[in-house]
Amino acid sequence: MTRYKARIAYDGTDFAGFQIQNNGRTVQEELERVLAKLNSGHPVKLHGSGRTDSGVHALAQIIHFDLPQARDTEKLRFALDTQTPDDIDVVALELVADDFHSRFKPHSKTYQYRLTTSRANNPLTRRFSYHFPKIVAFDDMVAAAQLLVGTHDFTGFTASGATVEDKVRTITQANVVRSGTDEILFIFSGNGFLYKQVRNMVGTLVKIGAGKWPVSRVSEILVAQNRDLAGPTAPAHGLCLMEVRYDDDEINA
Repeated sequence: MTRYKARIAYDGTDFAGFQIQNNGRTVQEELERVLAKLNSGHPVKLHGSGRTDSGVHALAQIIHFDLPQARDTEKLRFALDTQTPDDIDVVALELVADDFHSRFKPHSKTYQYRLTTSRANNPLTRRFSYHFPKIVAFDDMVAAAQLLVGTHDFTGFTASGATVEDKVRTITQANVVRSGTDEILFIFSGNGFLYKQVRNMVGTLVKIGAGKWPVSRVSEILVAQNRDLAGPTAPAHGLCLMEVRYDDDEINA
C-alpha cells in the first residue's frame, strides 16, 4: 500500500461536519466516494487531522489515505479535485511514509474566527463571518484573550458533548485584531482544541467586548472549570481551520 497526504479546503456551510455520520452530508464521505471510484470501486478509508463541526470551514485540513499502488501525485490531486463537489478543494497532495498519521502525528492547529461589526450584515460575508455590531470594548477583548495563552484545563470552555477526559491543552497564540474598519479576527493556535472550545472562547470574548463582563471573567472560568460561567457558543459559520503544522513540518499548511 502507498500512503498519501493531502491538504484540502472546504466551505462547511452545507456539510454536517468533516467526519462521516448518519445525520447529513460530510466532507469525508464525499472524498471517500471519489477515492473508491478511483480505486476501481474498492472502499478507501480516509483519516483527517481532526474533526470540524457542522458549518465550520477549512483552508488547510490535512488528510491521509492508502492506495494499492503509487500514482502520479499531481494527476491524483487533479482527479480528486475535479471529481469532488465545488465546495471541496484538494489543494496539495504528496507521498508520505507508511507510519505517517494525520491525526496522531504531533501537530499544532491554527483557527481563525471572523466577526463583522458593520451596522448592517454584509450579504457577501454572511456565510463566513458572524455579524455582531455591538463591540464597545475592543481593548478588553485583546487583554482577555491573552489570559487564554499557556497550558490550562479548558473544561470551562468545553461543550457538554466532549468525549475526552483530559481537558488540558496548550494555547500558544490568542490574538484579537482588527481587519479593516468593520471586521475583527480572533486567531488561536495550540496543540489541540476540545469540542467547540474555540467557539466557546470567542463567545466569551464577545461578551467582554460588548461590555457585559470584565477581562477577569476568563481567569474565573479557567479556575472554576465551569462551562456555565462562559459565554454562548459562537455560531459555526465564523470559524475556519487555517493551518495544521506537524512537528517536522512535512507539509507547510
